Amino acid sequence: MQNKKKYIYQKTIRFFLSLLRQEPPNREGLIEILRNAENRNLLDADALLMIEGALHVSETHVRDIMVPRVQMIIIDNNAKPEEILRSVVESGHSRFPVIGDTNDEIEGILLAKDLLNYYADADRDFNIKDVMRPTVFIPESKRLNVLLREFRMSRNHMAIVVDEYNGVAGLVTIEDVIEEIIGEIEDEHDHEDNEININTHDNNRYTVKALTQIGEFNEFFNTEISDNEYDTVGGFVINTFGYLPKRGEIIDFERFNIKILRADKRRVHLILFTQIDSGNSLENNSK
Repeated sequence: MQNKKKYIYQKTIRFFLSLLRQEPPNREGLIEILRNAENRNLLDADALLMIEGALHVSETHVRDIMVPRVQMIIIDNNAKPEEILRSVVESGHSRFPVIGDTNDEIEGILLAKDLLNYYADADRDFNIKDVMRPTVFIPESKRLNVLLREFRMSRNHMAIVVDEYNGVAGLVTIEDVIEEIIGEIEDEHDHEDNEININTHDNNRYTVKALTQIGEFNEFFNTEISDNEYDTVGGFVINTFGYLPKRGEIIDFERFNIKILRADKRRVHLILFTQIDSGNSLENNSK
């Protein structure tokens, strides 16, 4: 047993020494070396995915993963405690932007746990401003690795994303960033079947779940992709690439630029479609 451990230890040391000697010329070269290590069972598959995810966040912007404005669950600054509690229970979220007269007027962030003090003292007058946390505003162009570092330093877990005109574009949480590294995190409040499959963002960008049915995609984009060979958008995208693409890979097809946002060694999970020419219809490339 000791000899086997010693052998594995020596094998691992030799690998990392060879890794240092190879000096990969760029990031792609480094990833290729790490994938070879995983193929040789020197690196766990999940560890490889996390390393790739950590490298990926330095190339990804907030706009690519944010919750768009239309999907934000917000709290009015005049809402009564009972109304706020209803939103907390129905959404299952723990943090909520508090708005003023308009949706662009974010006055603060309300944490669900801060309501406990009010319900613990029934005679206490409720004023939402007493429990609000300061709002952090960030631009759409901020890179995720920078945002993650700021989240850690400030201990904030939510930021409001603003566009170039200083309007509210959406929100992003530390969980959103972490999921880009380690993959989807599901909890007891996640109801996958009830979520929207196609989310609309600005600048003709759409995030589409790979399990979205071709029929739903065609209806949304007014396209005519055939479902004879594949039933889902994920199947269509894999066919377009000609292989199972990895996270971050990009390809142009007809009037769309297609980018893989989330994928693992078995399947594609989330895709970004950017409409580059609205004048033509997306048609099946097999025609």
